[in-house]
Amino acid sequence: MEKKLKILITDDSTLLRKKLRLELERLDCEVIEAANGKEAVMLDLQEKPDGMFLDIVMPEVGGIEALQVIREVNPDMPVVMLSSAGTPQKLVETLKLGALDFIQKPYTSEQIKKAVEAIRQKAASDA
Repeated sequence: MEKKLKILITDDSTLLRKKLRLELERLDCEVIEAANGKEAVMLDLQEKPDGMFLDIVMPEVGGIEALQVIREVNPDMPVVMLSSAGTPQKLVETLKLGALDFIQKPYTSEQIKKAVEAIRQKAASDA
């Protein structure tokens, strides 16, 4: 049996985190939640997740800033960016910073499933 993936969800919307948590738990993931980029960076260090979903627009520390910090600490962390404000330059910026994927909100179950499979493959190849 595959080991459970530990996934960190970072979004300032409680509703979105709840929805995404259910989606990920259905895909057999253990889920940790953060409400902003600052919490995401702290939880990344404490919990060592296998991958994360990171919203771009958040109060305090946004997704792009959080991704930059996480990259310094954890260069191989598979990060999937989520955004409702899908501007092409933000997309390019996050991919340059090494984001695994970029999902536009509202996302589909299929997109989340594909992202989790990509994280699983990356985690397996790093193991």
